[in-house]
Amino acid sequence: MERPGGVFNVSYEKDMAIIRTNWQWVLVISLVVLLFLFPLIGSSRLLNLANTIGITLIAILGLNIVTGYCGQINLGQAAFVAVGGYISAILTTRFGFPFWAALPCAGLGTAVVGLTFGLPAVRVKGFYLVLATLAAQFVVMFFVFLFPDWTGGVDGLYAPPPELGGVRFDTPQKFYFITLVFTIIAILIAKNLVRTRVGRAFIAIRDNDLAAEVMGINLFAYKLLAFFICSFYAGVAGSLFSHYLGFVHPEQYTIADSIWFIGMIIVGGMGSTVGAVFGTVFLRVLEEIVSILGPQIGTALPLLGGQLAAALGLIVEALVIILFLIFEPRGLAHRWDLIKAYYRLWPYAH
Repeated sequence: MERPGGVFNVSYEKDMAIIRTNWQWVLVISLVVLLFLFPLIGSSRLLNLANTIGITLIAILGLNIVTGYCGQINLGQAAFVAVGGYISAILTTRFGFPFWAALPCAGLGTAVVGLTFGLPAVRVKGFYLVLATLAAQFVVMFFVFLFPDWTGGVDGLYAPPPELGGVRFDTPQKFYFITLVFTIIAILIAKNLVRTRVGRAFIAIRDNDLAAEVMGINLFAYKLLAFFICSFYAGVAGSLFSHYLGFVHPEQYTIADSIWFIGMIIVGGMGSTVGAVFGTVFLRVLEEIVSILGPQIGTALPLLGGQLAAALGLIVEALVIILFLIFEPRGLAHRWDLIKAYYRLWPYAH
């Protein structure tokens, strides 16, 4: 492992630490403080973007575990996010659960649903696994419309804002703190998980599942565990998203969202927790910029037509993903590693 000049590890704990030097501790603590102070200076639009990024990142971290680390393609992540959102909304509105109890229930309930669709991963690969996970999108929406008395059907379902100590988190400024805390916890868990025996088993299955099985890794158990963790993350993200918006509706969770989720880990870098962060932030910020510039371009260039201006966001994001697949297939995380290696070796970079 590359180390800054003059830094030596004298124990396994030191060698495995995520934050290794005093300077890194200063940078991390400063970043966390700035993030918690962000509502004091950020506008409502920026805070809304920050909440969207944080909630999306939780779902992407789970997807990165099953796809980036375990190598199992999942095109149904948006459906699992929907399951979490509906479970949380139903528990809070139909059964009177507080948000803080509904959120872990949503995560566990979605994880159980994810196991159902993860069972085919034990026997099928590639295109067939894509179809198996893609089916989740249609099956989940089928049940949403099948039980309108519980889910609200085409009208959607109300999801009350969280409350704690008499404080009602019903604005982007207030909800930002909930999003930030859960996002930090999700990042730490994902970062540490992939460095354990479970994470090493995931990587072995991704690289060569036959060789992993020969070495004694239980493919059935670990593939199901990967889908369980992925779906749990999706359920937590779905619960946060539904209570942040104040309602849950089928149109919030489409196949396109699942595809963009895959695009985020491609842009950020598959098999990297830092890459999941980079990819989510990059594409969400790009989406926000395009949403601002799109109407202006449509007004300035009326010959393009309103439909082209409306589809500009999809065109730009798809183009970005294609360019990353061609010119930087290892994503932004790889570029970040190169930058770190450069400053660690400076002025003797090579």
